[in-house]
Amino acid sequence: MFGRPPALTSHALLAALKAAAEPTRLRILMLLASGELNVSDLTTILGQSQPRISRHLKLLAGAGLIERFRQGSWLYVHLSDRTEAGRLVRRLLEQVGDDSVRRKDLARAEALKREREAAAQAYFDAHAAEWDSIRALHVAEAEVEAAILDALGPGPFKLFVDLGTGTGRILELFGDAFERGLGIDLNRGMLAYARGKLAKAGLARADVRHGDIYAIPLADGAADAVVVHQVLHYLTNPAAAIAEAARVLAPGGRLLIVDFAPHDLEFLRDEHAHERLGFPSELVQDWIRAAGLKPLDTHALAPAAHGGGKLTVSLWLAERERVARTKPKARSLEDAQ
Repeated sequence: MFGRPPALTSHALLAALKAAAEPTRLRILMLLASGELNVSDLTTILGQSQPRISRHLKLLAGAGLIERFRQGSWLYVHLSDRTEAGRLVRRLLEQVGDDSVRRKDLARAEALKREREAAAQAYFDAHAAEWDSIRALHVAEAEVEAAILDALGPGPFKLFVDLGTGTGRILELFGDAFERGLGIDLNRGMLAYARGKLAKAGLARADVRHGDIYAIPLADGAADAVVVHQVLHYLTNPAAAIAEAARVLAPGGRLLIVDFAPHDLEFLRDEHAHERLGFPSELVQDWIRAAGLKPLDTHALAPAAHGGGKLTVSLWLAERERVARTKPKARSLEDAQ
């Protein structure tokens, strides 16, 4: 299940190349290599009508190069990570050098992103007090981040995935450890804010994408590191989220979960939409095993008694075991004869 992805058939390869071999569609693919966009963005950047852009997107989706999903009245698109055709076109686009058309398209895309980042900054400013009030209840963020780095290790990771990426801080933290980083979140405002932060940090190898933690837009076994940082307590079904995170882990890949130990701060449920008031370590380990992973380590960071904090931050590390090779049976003398 977690072996090498199937190669493209000659028919699928021809379809993928034909779909990409048209000037506007190639421009679309080059734009999407830098992150997801919606149809309105593409019509603005490319200066073409919505029906024409939609026809191009339909052909690209039919060839397995992109994926489309709707949020309200807006249709978003991104390069596919689920298909071999999508992974192939991403590799091909990496070979494209300096190009005047691409530069102009990316400049227009950047202007649109700056507009959204300004709106996202306003959103984050309006909600920043919520994060600050919760941070004050547990150990210092620097201590938590040091424990995260120590638990997961320095890599290198080919594909590093941060589920519920929020402001993109975990991608920033591991920026030197991955070849490609992908953050996934449902909140558009936070995604725009994260894009701005990552751009300022010069992390071109990191991207953030709209997505559902219960249906991660990645193929089985695509990632060799997945982090779920302070997300589970917002979920109605944490076990399902862990199972989905396990699905995208490659053999030898590691999952790191960071969340609160059990506590009695009811106001976090009432005022900050926390579904769960922390998690017993044994329960999370049971979910990890049920997802087919091997628990490796559990670590708890309790706040200092004099600091007034009441939340203990727990870290759970798990691994997708490598497929064991069957040891060849020893030949007997009778077999040899």
